[in-house]
Amino acid sequence: MEIAVLGTGLMGAPIAANLSAAGHQVRVWNRTRAKAEPLASQGVTVADTPAAAVEGAEIVLTMLNDGPTVTAVMQEAAPSLSHDVVWIQMSTVGVTATEDHIALARSLGLEFVDAPVLGSVKPAQEGKLVVLASGAEELRDRVQPVFDVIGARTMWVGEAGASSKLKLVANSWVLALTAAVGEAVALAESSGLDPKLFLEAVSGGAMDCAYLQMKGNAIIERSFPPAFTVQTALKDALLVNEAAVLANVQLDVAQASSARLNRAVTKGHGDEDMAASYYASYQ
Repeated sequence: MEIAVLGTGLMGAPIAANLSAAGHQVRVWNRTRAKAEPLASQGVTVADTPAAAVEGAEIVLTMLNDGPTVTAVMQEAAPSLSHDVVWIQMSTVGVTATEDHIALARSLGLEFVDAPVLGSVKPAQEGKLVVLASGAEELRDRVQPVFDVIGARTMWVGEAGASSKLKLVANSWVLALTAAVGEAVALAESSGLDPKLFLEAVSGGAMDCAYLQMKGNAIIERSFPPAFTVQTALKDALLVNEAAVLANVQLDVAQASSARLNRAVTKGHGDEDMAASYYASYQ
């Protein structure tokens, strides 16, 4: 298929590369062209504008930072969009923005599939993301070949918009885990303990999980190459809190996670992996 990928950041770039390697004709656009240029060596065409990227495309995939950016880029692309295009919106943008995108797709005469993903850079590179998809049932066969390249599995969860809600539920969980790991390591260190004793104490038991061991060791080693940055995690935490307001539930941990992430950004760790929110434990 002819596929346009708009946004070639940490996630968009490996997604585009994998689609090209699978035999699809892929054109990409990124606001900072230099970030997209390395894809040219992998058979991907780099376009100067969103409109140029989507011209002739059967599938348009957006993987951008936030809802307003997605809206602006799709409006830029609009003059070149065919009316039989399927727009796969993979960015994590929240409930309200997804509703706006559904309305925008309708106004442009596009088919719309809401499809945020679970996973970070390594699963994206390996084509092992989990795709959370929602949209009209008749679109599934058209987009499944794309999802089969991008992900290890696809979950279809209902009408468009449902999967963005599910993504925020999953994000609320990972934000809570990240905050808890950072606090536990900080408390151990500040109590004069080797924090590895904590990881060893829970290892293999009901309280253990792979994420705890991975992020715990990253914090102990002060190794924060970005798989998912603190700044992006803060954006997602705010979206989780927005969803909580809309759903009329009180999420105390999500609110605390937002505050921790914001402190870490203020301390200069916004571009590091979200595990660096550990630094928010200290004045």
